[in-house]
Amino acid sequence: MNIVFLSPHFPPNYYLFCVQLRQLGANVLGIADTSWRDLPPELREALTGYYRTDMANYDHLIRACGYFTHQYGKLDRVESHNEYWLETEARLRLDFNIDGVKPDRIADVTLKSRMKQGFQRAGIAVARGRKVASLQEARSFVDEVGFPVVVKPDRGVGAASTYRIDDQQELQRIFAQKQPDIIMEEFIQGVIHSFDGLTDRDGRIVFCASHVFSQGIMETVNEDRDLFYYSQREIPPDLEDAGRRAVGAFDIREKFFHIEFFRTVPDDRIVAIEVNMRPPGGLSMDMFNFANDIDLYREWANILLHNRFSADYRRPYHCAYIGRKLGKDYAHDHTEIMLTYGHLIVHHAPIHSVFSDAIGDFGYLARSADLEKLLELGQFIQTTV
Repeated sequence: MNIVFLSPHFPPNYYLFCVQLRQLGANVLGIADTSWRDLPPELREALTGYYRTDMANYDHLIRACGYFTHQYGKLDRVESHNEYWLETEARLRLDFNIDGVKPDRIADVTLKSRMKQGFQRAGIAVARGRKVASLQEARSFVDEVGFPVVVKPDRGVGAASTYRIDDQQELQRIFAQKQPDIIMEEFIQGVIHSFDGLTDRDGRIVFCASHVFSQGIMETVNEDRDLFYYSQREIPPDLEDAGRRAVGAFDIREKFFHIEFFRTVPDDRIVAIEVNMRPPGGLSMDMFNFANDIDLYREWANILLHNRFSADYRRPYHCAYIGRKLGKDYAHDHTEIMLTYGHLIVHHAPIHSVFSDAIGDFGYLARSADLEKLLELGQFIQTTV
């Protein structure tokens, strides 16, 4: 099986997808803009072929895939697990007759306005919202729902250019700037819960999980907060029901998914935010593995090659991510953290600078069957002087 992987070196932990594909017998064909010698040694060993090119030039990607076709035969899959490349993946699938999501469907999971329609078709509540093209349209929407409101790009990655607006002055300031296509939504008071997982070739969910977040990425970035989130050992039935209906509505096949919901305060409703046809960001893939003592990098490869999921997962642990940012005066240094809570910490590492605004400059992963211990640990790590 010939599998093209776009930017296989990024994010840094994603080279493990390629390693597992190769171990299970696939030809892994990497395309990126990084020199061969700068790739991790384990990735170089996993790649059957590598083509360095300008990733922003689609004609160059066509040329790369054409070269691979000539060298290795028909291409069977193109992947990246990276939101930035979803539309590019879809175009390459169409141009090379590769199985998977094509351009006619990709807007359903890349445009937030289309996501809203998909959730509504599945009977899942969404925040009131619509695309706005002018200050006048924005003011009209505010007249309907009141302040605060949230503005975000209709096609956006993460929380980039996403803001909460509390009054007319802030609204006018936002629209005085040159903005991309904007969607405006009512502000929902609640806690973010995710429904995450992996589907097989037939759209069956073979793995699922859920994380609870201390706040949204919008607040983390715009207010310079530290991020803390943890996995749930038991997924609440109403959340799992909404998540499964969403997976079906968006027809997610042979893919990871990351679907975000609000659990509203104080009325405890599930309200959909967005769907992502990729793994959740940061170290979440590793959190899946630590929470279940499995290897989802390998299980994804197994799905791709054989449509088989062989792991037994029962969520014996909660797994938490605790991020810290440079420039903050924390009460406890790394040595003290490890001496006090090292028995719970399963991984710690610097975070790539591209993600640091969202999840911190340094991250800890910890696990325990007892959630209270992780909440205590999170507070210990993130307490400032």
